[in-house]
This record gives sequence, structure tokens and C-alpha cells, in this order.
Amino acid sequence: MKIYLVGGAVRDELLGRPILERDYVVVGSTPEQMEALGYQQVGKDFPVFLHPESKDEHALARTERKQGQGYTGFICDFAPSITLEEDLMRRDLTVNAIARDQDGSLIDPYHGQQDLDARVLRHVSNAFGEDPLRVLRVARFAARYHHLGFTIAPETQALMQHMVDNGELATLTKERVWQEVEKSLKDGAIEVFSEVLASLNALPLVMPWLNDWTGADSQCLKAHIAQLNPQDNDFLLMSFALWQCQAQLDGYNLEQDFKIPKAYCEALRDLQAVLPVLQGAQWQPQTIMQIFGLLDASRRPQRLTLLCKIAKTLSTELANRCDMLTHALSLAANVKAQDVITLGFKGPQIKTEMDKLKLQAIQVLFD
Repeated sequence: MKIYLVGGAVRDELLGRPILERDYVVVGSTPEQMEALGYQQVGKDFPVFLHPESKDEHALARTERKQGQGYTGFICDFAPSITLEEDLMRRDLTVNAIARDQDGSLIDPYHGQQDLDARVLRHVSNAFGEDPLRVLRVARFAARYHHLGFTIAPETQALMQHMVDNGELATLTKERVWQEVEKSLKDGAIEVFSEVLASLNALPLVMPWLNDWTGADSQCLKAHIAQLNPQDNDFLLMSFALWQCQAQLDGYNLEQDFKIPKAYCEALRDLQAVLPVLQGAQWQPQTIMQIFGLLDASRRPQRLTLLCKIAKTLSTELANRCDMLTHALSLAANVKAQDVITLGFKGPQIKTEMDKLKLQAIQVLFD
């Protein structure tokens, strides 16, 4: 039995990037032998095991044979006779098909190091065309490594175009598409991801709300996205909500039509609901209270915090108003229900009196 470090860990190590996770391929073993050594099986479609101590994933070397259409329907062979080279051949890109053995030596049968040096994303074999999800993965890698100068090899671009033209992307589930979009959002270069898909005429299939990615409004959105901090914990929500704020969403239900998580959709709805009020000419304590009501800010202050982070990227005026909103919420938080009850108010009167006192507290910001 031989164990090799493979995939992203080797790629990023060679690029001098942080290694976030380590995946291994095991050659010459069986599921029974792995379990006897204390590995825990977690894979359903093919044997993947967790190391008994590090919990790193170890997959048996395998080959795949396509059966049917789409990104599912593969028949896997994980016999002990499968070689490392055979396993690496099934991978998507040459830069992801490099392995390192336990002695530290690199095994690179498909010239991934050469493509890393040349900053080229190139498919390993024509088996790439059997999995339409790889079109999105290449777009995501092109975005992630854009700042390093990576481009897509012409022959890979042509193969991706062929897959799009043949309708392969229509076989992807909405949930799986969103996972790739979300990963690209996290990488912080969603505009490059989208431009790659636009070059393939794939945006109507993957993200129809961004079909006009080359328009003037989209250029404005790209500039806003570039201002965001990828290290922010709310970056995913910020990017998505901002990215969507001028998109044509009529007729779409994002949760149902695109399987986008509820939290993202709520951030977008908050932005759409509050932005007209936040941008309005009338700016007074009642306006602030209206925004607090729209966001249920007293009980869910994180919604206001996220909204302000998004809105601050749009204009200096909105940034100033958001600072006032944040200050106003802290002032309003000093009004306690128990204090109002102590004064003798009951039932619906409690909220009415609390709102009155909150208005008075906020008024100091306008005096």
C-alpha cells in the first residue's frame, strides 16, 4: 500500500499558497484493509476514508467510466491494481493532477508543474467532457488565480464551449450550481467567474440574473465588489446582496428557482426594501425608526449591521447615514421594556411608549 498527497494541497504548495486541507490517494489497498488499519469509511459512491488521527481524507485510487448524462452516472473501479497515474488521469486539470509521495518526491505524469509555471489551466484528458460541473470548476479556478495571471488553455476553452453548446450544463442541479457560485464568492473574484461563463454563453444557464454582465450597471457593480474585504466574515452575504442589487429579478424566486440559501435571499430582500428609504431625501428620527421596523433591528441587530456594510460601499452619503443608524440603534437599546412597564403601561401601550422614548433618544443625533 502506498499513500500520496494529491490535488489542491500539492498545487497550492507549489504556488506558495496556504494549504487549507490535505487529500490523499491510496494505491494497492482495499476497503477491508483500510478499516483494519483504523480508517473510517465516509464515502458512499466510492470508498473515502478518514485517517484515524489526522482525519484527513484518504481515497482509494480509482478509475471512472461514464454511464448516462450529466455529472452523475459514473461507474467507479477502485481495485488494488489501479495505478496512481490512472487515478490522476481522471482529474480535471493538469495542475490538480500532481502527487507527492511519502518521501517528498513529485509525481507529475501530465505536466502540471509546467502548466503552473506557465499559469495555464488545461484539462488532463477528454474525460473532462464527461462532467459538466467541471465547466464551473474551471471558471472558479480562473477567478481564484486570476491575480496570479492564470488563463484557460485554448483547447480547454474549446472543450468547455462544446459542452455548453451540447446542453450539458442543463443537467446540473440548482443546488450544485449554487455551491460553485458560493465558493467563487468566497474566493472574492466573482466577476471573473461570471466573465468566463459569459464568454461561453453559459450565464443564461447558470446565473440568468447576470446575463447582461457586460452592461454599464454591471461595470458599476464590479467596482463595488472590488471594494469589499474578502476577510470580512460577512463577505459572502455582502458580495451576493451587492452583486444582485441592480439585477433583473422579476419573475424569479431565488430560494425556489435557484436553491440559494435563505440567509442570502433575506440579505438581498433587506437591501431592496431598505435602500429606497435609506437613500430618501427625508432623513429624520422617524426615518430611522422606519428602517428599524423593516429590519426588526431591535431583536436582530445583525441584519442592520450587514445592511450597513453593504450600503457603505455605495456612496459616502450612505456611509454617513449608516454610521448614524448604528449609533441610533445603540441609543434606542437603552430603552428597556421593564422600565416602561414600571411606569404603568400595559399590553400594546408598552410598544407604543417604547417607540416614543426611542424617538426621543434618537433625536439627539439631529439636534
